[in-house]
Amino acid sequence: MKEKLKKLFFECVKELSQINIDILNDEKYGKIDIIVSKRNNKRYGCCKQEDPDEIYKKVTKKGFKRIIKYEKFNKHYIEISPWVMQLDDKIIKNTIMHELIHCLPYCNNHGKQFKKYSELINTRLGYDISRTGNRQKDYEKSNIEFAEIEKFKYKIICKGCKQEFYRKRLYKNFIKRYRCGKCSDRFDVYIMY
Repeated sequence: MKEKLKKLFFECVKELSQINIDILNDEKYGKIDIIVSKRNNKRYGCCKQEDPDEIYKKVTKKGFKRIIKYEKFNKHYIEISPWVMQLDDKIIKNTIMHELIHCLPYCNNHGKQFKKYSELINTRLGYDISRTGNRQKDYEKSNIEFAEIEKFKYKIICKGCKQEFYRKRLYKNFIKRYRCGKCSDRFDVYIMY
């Protein structure tokens, strides 16, 4: 699995170099390590950053608080979930490319710069990078049977429009605090098991 990940990672790096993004340039973008995550997360992958670059330090004030943000980091750790590694290579590369965008300066969130780079990569290299993925569709594209693993404990139904949704956990004051987004009515909560 590690060898497959490294192979696909270097394919992505090669494709990025075709559009003049030398992602392995440590001075410009920082050092990048990629591994298969030890935990089986819901998410496709994540990019954790360390060693912020002081030149890209941004300080803003909000009331009496000072908020310090860094726009560039010198170390990036990309983790890909093990269940993603079972999918089609194209979907794995799409996930790797999404996480590589987070390694670029000003792209450590899903803001304007992230969208700009994802649009560039989507149009020039033929990817389908988005902020979130659809697990069920990706399983279908990979010809793997999708079985919903999650078991929900609570079923919530709106009293007005009868909209239903499910939750694993529930905030203790949920019924008192929240209302339906469609009709502003209250909710009924049912325990499923």
